[in-house]
Amino acid sequence: MFRSIIKQRPNWRESAAEYGFTFHTMHGEAYWDESAYYQFSLQQIERDIEAPTQELHQMCLRVVEKVVADQQLMQRFQIPEQHWNYIRNSWLAGDPSLYARMDLVYGGSGHAKLYENNADTPTSLYETGFWQWLWLQDQVNAGRLNRRADQYNSLQEKIINRFAQLKIEHPRDTLYFSCCKDTDEDRGTVQYLEDCATAAGIECKFIYVEDIGLSADDCFTDLDNLKISWMFKLYPWEFMLREEYSEVLEHAAVSWIEPPWKAILSNKALLPMLWKMFPGHPNLLPSFFEDELENSQLVNYVKKPIFAREGANISIHLAGKEVYSSDGPYGDEGYIYQAYSPLPAFGDNFTLIGSWLVGDQPAGISVREDKNKVTQDLSRYMPHIIL
Repeated sequence: MFRSIIKQRPNWRESAAEYGFTFHTMHGEAYWDESAYYQFSLQQIERDIEAPTQELHQMCLRVVEKVVADQQLMQRFQIPEQHWNYIRNSWLAGDPSLYARMDLVYGGSGHAKLYENNADTPTSLYETGFWQWLWLQDQVNAGRLNRRADQYNSLQEKIINRFAQLKIEHPRDTLYFSCCKDTDEDRGTVQYLEDCATAAGIECKFIYVEDIGLSADDCFTDLDNLKISWMFKLYPWEFMLREEYSEVLEHAAVSWIEPPWKAILSNKALLPMLWKMFPGHPNLLPSFFEDELENSQLVNYVKKPIFAREGANISIHLAGKEVYSSDGPYGDEGYIYQAYSPLPAFGDNFTLIGSWLVGDQPAGISVREDKNKVTQDLSRYMPHIIL
């Protein structure tokens, strides 16, 4: 695995405008960066990333199975008590999921280690499934990359196929897609998923989260007062379970993508539970709940809020001293503590691997890098190849 400089495509911004990639630059800073790429060997992909991703996913599902059957663990995961049955029944019913992204620390050798599981509302999907693949084709055709260059990327194909599977259970239903207003990246992610669903033969509509209504008989409705029975929402379960409308979720007769049980899988409390159930696993980092820290023997660790997103409210502690911290709105829900395993540095860049799953199948990777040691929402997205 190494980082290589490459000449950028001369008209990539015009191409981005043509394809609707509106968030390649955010807040005046480059988000998509094709001035370099990361190269992997096939063995690194198959042995060190793909196979562990598959195994970690099955381990995570084992955690969900354990948590939904234990009230004390539901408390540990900060699931509101009034929703325990809702979460549990969703799991027992086998409510289907669409996709997830595991964040891994990996520098080209040794075991990839799980940082966290973004199993509810992961973004950077469009860049992974479509845009970096287009970059690869263009650079190969321009002679800047070897014609044998490939990419670990079956994400778009698998998502379309997954939507086709989900359509079998909803043959005549309209699938609504939703995200919050004023979020270009979220809107781009949702639009991409809507395009994939349309390619699978599903009738789709879009509505902003803020515009969803509630009928007198406790059904969610669109702007035409039509009832919503099937919805993909890029809005996290930990928020939904605490909204004013949360009391009607269980009776609103909506099939959600992602399903309610993803509130456990996307929760940072997953990390200490994995360590309890699979201690010493080579793809896990020692992780503990707050009341376990004293006996954990951790010297260097990362403190993470149970509900944190995009690098918010994270602090790094080395030999008892805090050496890094980030701001954010999280933390009231409690923290977990994970052994410190620094991201690999390529020059001045700290690099994170995102390993994608669709349903239960690994589907590709994304690569993010930053000058800081913690990957955040504006960390640069870099393309990759296999050679």
